Amino acid sequence: RHVADFQLSIASVIESSSSNCLAQDLHLQAEQLAERLKCDSVVSEISAGPGTVNFTINRELLAKTVLQQVWKDGSEYGVKSELFSAVPRQKAVIEFSSPNIAKKFHIGHLRSTIVGNFIANLKVALGHEVVRINYLGDWGMQFGLLGVGFQSFGNKEKLKSSPLQHLFEVYVQINKAAEDENTKKLAKDFFRRLEERDEQTLSIWKQFRDLSIEEYIRIYKRLGVHFDEYSGESFYQEKAQEVLKMLEDKGLLQKTIKGTGIVDLSEKKDFSTVSTVMRSDGTSLYITRQFLIISFRDLAAAIDRMNKHSWDTMIYVTDKSQSNHFQHLFQILKLMGYDWAERCQHVSFGLVQGMKTRRGEVIFLEDVLNEVRSRMLQNMTSTKTTKEVQDPVETAEKVGLAALIIQDFRGLLSSDYQFSWDRALQSRGDTGVFLQYTHARLHSLEQMHGNAELTDVNVACLQEPDAISVLQHLLRYDEVLYRSSQDLQPKHIVSYLLTLSHLAAVAHKTLPVKGSAPDVAQARLCLFQAARSVLANGMKLLGITPVTQM
Repeated sequence: RHVADFQLSIASVIESSSSNCLAQDLHLQAEQLAERLKCDSVVSEISAGPGTVNFTINRELLAKTVLQQVWKDGSEYGVKSELFSAVPRQKAVIEFSSPNIAKKFHIGHLRSTIVGNFIANLKVALGHEVVRINYLGDWGMQFGLLGVGFQSFGNKEKLKSSPLQHLFEVYVQINKAAEDENTKKLAKDFFRRLEERDEQTLSIWKQFRDLSIEEYIRIYKRLGVHFDEYSGESFYQEKAQEVLKMLEDKGLLQKTIKGTGIVDLSEKKDFSTVSTVMRSDGTSLYITRQFLIISFRDLAAAIDRMNKHSWDTMIYVTDKSQSNHFQHLFQILKLMGYDWAERCQHVSFGLVQGMKTRRGEVIFLEDVLNEVRSRMLQNMTSTKTTKEVQDPVETAEKVGLAALIIQDFRGLLSSDYQFSWDRALQSRGDTGVFLQYTHARLHSLEQMHGNAELTDVNVACLQEPDAISVLQHLLRYDEVLYRSSQDLQPKHIVSYLLTLSHLAAVAHKTLPVKGSAPDVAQARLCLFQAARSVLANGMKLLGITPVTQM
């Protein structure tokens, strides 16, 4: 028997006082209700199940409505649903990726990058205005060390050709000598000159920063990611001092016996929860978001973004070890009188274990991209059908990225997971490779038979259970988008697209276009076109570029 389109649970509509109703009573009530209800032009069948009333929609109406809607709305299908009609259009600032110059671009940065990109894509698709900010670790003592290191080990040519790698190598080398008192002194001097805005020192620092950003932009482009603003800790030098003064003026900054600056966050003002904002030597700690020391820079950055962008919501995307940091940050802002702190949000994610490239531990984002591309290329060349792909390298990169993203987005963001190249790159099962394969297959179907014009389609030809399953699933796309828009979790969209691909793969087998009567072929082609269109829309939201050949 077919599956009903909608189901009403009797237990949910009867008086709660009789909630201890026996199963057979519920079944009887369901049967009685089903008998009293009449079918109409929309509902073609009403039946009773165990404690439920089942409704089947007129099959032709279902096919016609869904296909027309997908065809009419195109890339906005699902987004134009009445589910979103009451949602106000807003401006969101999203801070994500945020690597430290001259340090590793670790897997946490990669997760932040793809998660932040997904949230931004989703918000834009839903009609919100989004500002994407990359908040670089571009200031601090490490630049003292880096400056000194570059004088000893630096190479201008290498800095120009591969800045990220070269600065990292210099930083590793100088760190080995960092225990040496003389090196420490030189590094302190270099950073002091930087803070005093000495022109020559600043121009060296600026070159490190500018060349790094140029390289980042190039690599992010491979990921399909862009930023509206490359900000950083260096921007908030002077503004951090203003925040310090504000905290003092409002009587929020208190000193411990040791001279450490703290802000009392407890409700009863009994110092049961405090946030450390200043070391005893008067410097604000910043590279240590990990150590729960709130820097005046982070406070200054939040205030500055409000002044500059007048946002409705600001989202920080980092790993969950920083949850306390952001809770404290938002609480201090609120104590300072900024009520908008309640509209700040920390989207946190778990840790990924075991991501290694053939060369070992991940140090640069580019290592991951090259690895996924070469592994995918190897898989493609070992299968028989890869000969006809026009640009195998480009295709391998897009398919490989899909694999990475789907493996990352399948579970709850907050959960940790064990990374596996083999599992991610499987062509069967619930993987990004399978999504890309399905998209390419449906695309080649269109290439072979041309596009079906919806106006000429006889939807009465789509009565088979496998066709109905695809149509029912397409109808639910807006609900899935709505769920993801509420909790900012990509997993709802991922599982929807995987199911869509499985259903489309079954229909592709059982409902051939080739060799069918013309009107049947046209109707089926139209169904597959709709499935491909929705699949592509969903993939793009996740940050995946659909491929047309594989």
